[in-house]
Amino acid sequence: MRIDPLIACGVVAATALTDAVYVLFSAAVASRRRLHAANWSALWYLLSAFAVISYTQNAAYVLFAAAGSWLGAFASMTWLRRG
Repeated sequence: MRIDPLIACGVVAATALTDAVYVLFSAAVASRRRLHAANWSALWYLLSAFAVISYTQNAAYVLFAAAGSWLGAFASMTWLRRG
């Protein structure tokens, strides 16, 4: 199981963005902003596709996906806290 550093970085970035978008989607749903929620939802699925396609070929990439997910949630919650 060889890990390509470029793919690993891509998975971290994609899952970080996916998680950040998910948090923003949830915030839009909670505030009943349907257009924003729909837009965030569509972007959420587009971003998650890269990570899923990348790490299904090598299970080791799941760890990178988890790291990206954590980073995305933390960063987006920090950003929302400021607003």
